[in-house]
Amino acid sequence: MTLTQLRYIVAIADAGLNITLTSERVHATQPGISRQLRQLEDELGFQIFLRKGKSLESITAPGAQVIARARSILAEAANIRVLAANLRNENAGELVLVTTHTQARFVLPAAIARIKRRYPAVGIRLEPHGDTELIDLLGKGAADLAIISTASTPPNAELAIPIFRWDRQILLPKDHALARLGRVPRIDELAAHALVSYESSLAPESSLRRAIVEAGCELKLAVAARDADLIKTYVRAGLGIGVLAEMALDDADRADFCVYSARGLLPSCTSWVILQRDRVQRDYALDLIVALAPQIDRRDLVRVVQGAAAANWPPPPHWRELKPRESVVRAA
Repeated sequence: MTLTQLRYIVAIADAGLNITLTSERVHATQPGISRQLRQLEDELGFQIFLRKGKSLESITAPGAQVIARARSILAEAANIRVLAANLRNENAGELVLVTTHTQARFVLPAAIARIKRRYPAVGIRLEPHGDTELIDLLGKGAADLAIISTASTPPNAELAIPIFRWDRQILLPKDHALARLGRVPRIDELAAHALVSYESSLAPESSLRRAIVEAGCELKLAVAARDADLIKTYVRAGLGIGVLAEMALDDADRADFCVYSARGLLPSCTSWVILQRDRVQRDYALDLIVALAPQIDRRDLVRVVQGAAAANWPPPPHWRELKPRESVVRAA
């Protein structure tokens, strides 16, 4: 039994039993993967996957147990490699982040630029996804950390670090009837019109949906998108009223639209860095977290990540308080 064989069976499971996709992900030939799989099954004395012709059809019950153990073994092997790199003060590697388009586009650039200046040999791989996918991707080992946002309640995750709070903004074409009110629209007034917002608004637990339902109205989504820039594009096209994160608005947007804060109408949100509790972190990953959340002492962060202290984070500042800091970083 080898680590390579264990890596292949986990990759097969994560690729939906698609050997072609697995070979692309692990950079190995399909015959090579199949040969290693057969050797492992011969050693174990049972099948990990059921076959249908030349294709894999399903994971066997014993195979599911083996794959779960393989994930743990591979994670510990990765931890040893990371620990060794930190002890050698090695400043090269790759940092994989999964997050939403809004965080990737409007929050992360300044912090990543700071890390790249300090660690020029570190490659940053940024993968935008939908909110509902992020923690699952992190749990599968597809990323080093995830950055997500929630309204009202902390995320259901092993280790969640609050980095900042933010509010949503209402985006109205200047000729819209609600823009002529000269005040922030009420929830029932918003609900009377088609809205353009994030894809997460489709979920039953969406805070936007809940606020509108609690007002006795029904959510009317004209367009739901992952991309904040797309939301603005479709509001400009006249498809509805935009509801999006305040970080996604710049001076040009404020000149084009009538913009109102949704504070008081919709719950404030918090952005979080999510880590796996049992995963050793590279030094540059911890430095990125501190760059995003300067209110957190790096020494405290290290103690919590290492399991030597309880997570007792300071209250996260509002985005408006952090924004001047980001501007200074950009100018540096």
